[in-house]
Amino acid sequence: MLQPNMLPPQRQDRTKQLVEALGTVALERLAAELNVSASTVRRDLDALERIGLVKRVHGGVIWVGSDGRALDTKTAEANRPYAFTQRLGAQSAAKQRIARAASGLVSSGQTLLIDGGTTTFFLAEQLAGQSLQIVTNSLPIAEVFASDDRVELIVLGGLMYPRYGVLLGPMAERALDDVHAGTLFFSVAGISGTTLYNQNQLLVQAELKMMRQAQRRVLLVDSSKFGQQALAKLCDLDRVSTIVTDAPPPVELERDIKQAGCELIIADDIS
Repeated sequence: MLQPNMLPPQRQDRTKQLVEALGTVALERLAAELNVSASTVRRDLDALERIGLVKRVHGGVIWVGSDGRALDTKTAEANRPYAFTQRLGAQSAAKQRIARAASGLVSSGQTLLIDGGTTTFFLAEQLAGQSLQIVTNSLPIAEVFASDDRVELIVLGGLMYPRYGVLLGPMAERALDDVHAGTLFFSVAGISGTTLYNQNQLLVQAELKMMRQAQRRVLLVDSSKFGQQALAKLCDLDRVSTIVTDAPPPVELERDIKQAGCELIIADDIS
């Protein structure tokens, strides 16, 4: 625990160390660890965010950068719980537009199943503060809602996949047997022809189970994924209810989407 009356630079340095070590952390935990008020934590995090070390999210913070101090490779990797935090910056503007558009599909009181991923993470930020039931296998998304008293949060168990910060495997799939959601929001690594792909079979197995447990299946995918394949086939387009993206797909893909009966929402069309 931090000693009282520590100077702000020293306190901010300790805050930086904690966030870097934990990857994602709730504001309440930081306040307790540092023995300071929540408002003091917020001021220190604002300072760290201005220099690009952290990103504030609803109820917490995630580590996104480095201040350039010398760290050996093993230490750097040990302090990075999952590479998710390094992926937030890729296509972030497009993903945020997609998230804003997708949030318009949600109304108060709904039960949502939200798969892990950076685009779904931005959606979670858009939904913070609404009265919802949220089921997720994503640790970063769970952190968004951890201190939100309007959200009933259910986190699936399972094996943690470091690259995405998601919980996978038989335990997560068994937990999904008891879940019945109005809408699933998920993302993929690529769309090629009429087929959706993801990075590995564990991700695919979890997503297939999620799709079976939801009435509506909404795919959030940025346009950089068009024409791309990945290791594991997820499903065909006709399993998807709605696709939300940031730009019109190529003519052939748009034709396939329509033939599959999918609703297509272009984020740039949303005011």
